[in-house]
Amino acid sequence: MPQISQLAETFASQIFWLLLTFGFVFFVVGKMMLPKVLSTVDARDQSVASDLAAAEAARAAADTAEENWRVQENAAREAAQKRVAEARAQGAAKSEKTLAAGNAKNDAKLAEAEARISAASSAAMAEIEAVAAEAAADIVARISGAKVTSAEAKTAVKAALNG
Repeated sequence: MPQISQLAETFASQIFWLLLTFGFVFFVVGKMMLPKVLSTVDARDQSVASDLAAAEAARAAADTAEENWRVQENAAREAAQKRVAEARAQGAAKSEKTLAAGNAKNDAKLAEAEARISAASSAAMAEIEAVAAEAAADIVARISGAKVTSAEAKTAVKAALNG
């Protein structure tokens, strides 16, 4: 068959050129393009690795800064609590002084009032004794007709009141 023989002649020639072209393309890609692609991939890998290292260093620095901040915050909190405690103690001491001064004034006023009440009570008691002695003398004089001196009446009233 003539078609088959033609096919073999043209097909063999086309396969040769196809293989030659693919070999050339493979050589060009393998020797020229592949190193560029690999260098780009390596550069990218190095960039990613350096970025990861920088991120790790930044995280370590942030952790250190956070720890320092926490230490300072705790120290400031302790100082503030100490100041608050001192202020409370000073306020309590001031309150105690003011309260003690007020209590002293009140005690003095109370003692003065008790003295006045005692004096008034004694004066009232003396008046009551005098009035009672007069009344007793009048009653004895009216009932029995006997005359009682005011000294005797006062003595009798004192004895009756003191019991």
